[in-house]
Amino acid sequence: MQLHQYKSNGMNIVLDVPSGSVHVVDDLVYDALSIMGETADRAEIRRRLSREYEMGEIEECLGEIEELKKSGQLFSDEPYAPSIEAFSARPSVVKALCLHIAHDCNLACRYCFAEEGEYHGRRALMSFETGKKALDFLIENSGERVNLEVDFFGGEPLMNWEVVKRLVAYGRGREKEAGKHFRFTLTTNGVLLDDEVMDFCNREMDNVVLSIDGRKEVHDRMRPFRKGAGSYDLILPKFRKFAAMRRELGLKYYVRGTYTHWNTDFAADVLHLHDLGFDQISVEPVVAPPSEDYAIRPEDLPILTEQYDILAREMIRLEKEENGFNFFHFMIDLTGGPCVYKRLSGCGSGSEYMAVTPWGDLYPCHQFVGMEDFLLGNVDEGVKKTELVREFKKVNVYSKKECTTCFARFYCSGGCAANSYHFTGQIGSVYEIGCILERKRVECALMIKAALAE
Repeated sequence: MQLHQYKSNGMNIVLDVPSGSVHVVDDLVYDALSIMGETADRAEIRRRLSREYEMGEIEECLGEIEELKKSGQLFSDEPYAPSIEAFSARPSVVKALCLHIAHDCNLACRYCFAEEGEYHGRRALMSFETGKKALDFLIENSGERVNLEVDFFGGEPLMNWEVVKRLVAYGRGREKEAGKHFRFTLTTNGVLLDDEVMDFCNREMDNVVLSIDGRKEVHDRMRPFRKGAGSYDLILPKFRKFAAMRRELGLKYYVRGTYTHWNTDFAADVLHLHDLGFDQISVEPVVAPPSEDYAIRPEDLPILTEQYDILAREMIRLEKEENGFNFFHFMIDLTGGPCVYKRLSGCGSGSEYMAVTPWGDLYPCHQFVGMEDFLLGNVDEGVKKTELVREFKKVNVYSKKECTTCFARFYCSGGCAANSYHFTGQIGSVYEIGCILERKRVECALMIKAALAE
C-alpha cells in the first residue's frame, strides 16, 4: 500500500506510506488520487474526474500530482525491503534492560500480567549482587553504544528501594571507565513514594513513570490494595507533587494508565489527568485474554475509535488555547519521516532489549518473564539461546504478512511480539485488536499535526 487516504475533522488527508509525506488536499486531488490507486490509465482518470470537475482544473491537478511523484512525496518507492535479510543478521547489541527489582507488589491490580508481581513464579527481591551483574552484562554487550537504558520495574520497585539506590551508584561509578552513560527510569504505583524518593529520582532518574488510570472510580476498580480498598486518594497528591517538581526542573516524567472494557469512554480519563495538571500522558488499551471481563472486545472497537477522535479534537482545541499536553500515542515526528532503523528493527525485544528477573534470568521482555520457552540465559553466563535471539531479530514489518498492506506499519514497527504470541501463538504474527487501534491512533496523530499547521 503506497497511499493511505482518509477524511478527518473536515480535512482530506493523504499519507504517502514509504516516504511518510503527509498532504492535506482539496476534493479534486483527493478523488484523483483515489482513482489513481485503481488505474494508471490517464484517459480513464480524466474521464471519471470530468463527471464532477472542469477539464482545466483536472489538468492542473494531474500536473501537481506528477511533480509530487517526481519529488518522492507521492507514490514513492520503498527501498529498504531488500536490506532486511542483511539487517536481521546484524550483530546483537543490547542497549536496554528492564530490571525486575521486585517480584512483589503492594497493590492487586486486576489486569496485572505479572500476577501481583510474581510473574508465574515466586515473590522475590533482586539482590545488589544480581543487579550489579545485570549492569555489567549490559555494558559488556552494548558494543559501541554510549547511552544505555535501565528501567527499575516490578512488581513495585520501591519495595526494594535501597537496592535501587545502590545500583544507581554502582552504574554511575562504572560510567567513566566504561565510556557509557546510564539513563535510569523508575516505574512506580506511588504507594511508597515520598520526599526522599522524589529527591533521589530528580537527581538520578532520566525518566519516571507514574501509574494511574484516570478518574477515581476507574482507577480504584482496577488498581486496589489486596484487601479491596482503592489507591487513588493515596497516590494522587504524591503524583501531582512529583510531576510538578519534574516539570519545573525540566525533567522527564509521564503518567501511564490502562483502559479496559469497563471504561471504553477513556478519553474522559485522559482529559481528567490533564485537568489534574499532568501534561505528559499515556493511556493504553489493556491486553488480556477474552475470558477476562475487563478485556477489550471486538464490539468495543467502534466506541474506542470514536474516543480517539474525540480526544484528538479536544487536544487541538486545548493546544490552540495554549493549554495543550502530550498524549504519547499521538506523538509523531513528521520532519524526518518514519525512522528507517525502526522500520527494520521492530521493538528490539530479545536482541536489543531484555528483562532481568530477581535471580538474574534473561527474557526477551517483561511480558515473557516466567515463560520458560523464552528463557534466553542469565547474567552469569550471558545469552545461551542464540537461535531465539535470531528469531526475535527477524520480527519486523517486512516479515509479517499482515503488515505489508498496513499504512501504519512504519509507525508501530510491527507491534508487540508478546501480544502477538499471547493471541496467536507466534511472535511473528499480529494482535488484530491492537492493530485496529494503532491505525486509528496514527490517523488521529496525523490529523492533529495537519490541523495545528494551518
